[in-house]
Amino acid sequence: MPAETPLTSFTRCHLGIVTQLEGTARLPELVDAANHARQVAQSTLELFRTAILPHHAEEEAELFPAVLQSANANERKAVRGMIERLVAEHREVEGLWKRLEPSVRAAARGNRAEVDAEIMEELVRAFLRHARYEETVFLPLAERILGRNGNHMAALGLALHLRNVPQVVGYI
Repeated sequence: MPAETPLTSFTRCHLGIVTQLEGTARLPELVDAANHARQVAQSTLELFRTAILPHHAEEEAELFPAVLQSANANERKAVRGMIERLVAEHREVEGLWKRLEPSVRAAARGNRAEVDAEIMEELVRAFLRHARYEETVFLPLAERILGRNGNHMAALGLALHLRNVPQVVGYI
């Protein structure tokens, strides 16, 4: 083993600096990834705030009651069962979101966050399963039921429109 000399400490220092700089070379790609993660987190917060949660509320307040009320006696039990399933699925998705929201919010702010991958995957699977059932089973039935009476479909359309129109405050 070579003897320790004053110059050896410079060599060790250079090795440490080189090793550190090699890792630092990845910094731009890491910053890009962090920026992308922050943008995805912000988009996810916005998705739940402006789309998913209002969508669930709208279905439960307008669509489901309209279909149930318009269903004939032979359809009512099946429709009620479908609605119960869909509402339970809404609560499942919302419950999973409540567990994830704090960490997603932290990530959106650029703070250190640990987003649970298993819960996120479960949330995505739950919503996809829900949407697939609603699109392939419930909505086709809802269209048949509401389509039998044009007034029922028109009433639903008007109710949905009124829910989404900004409220005008009158001046006196």
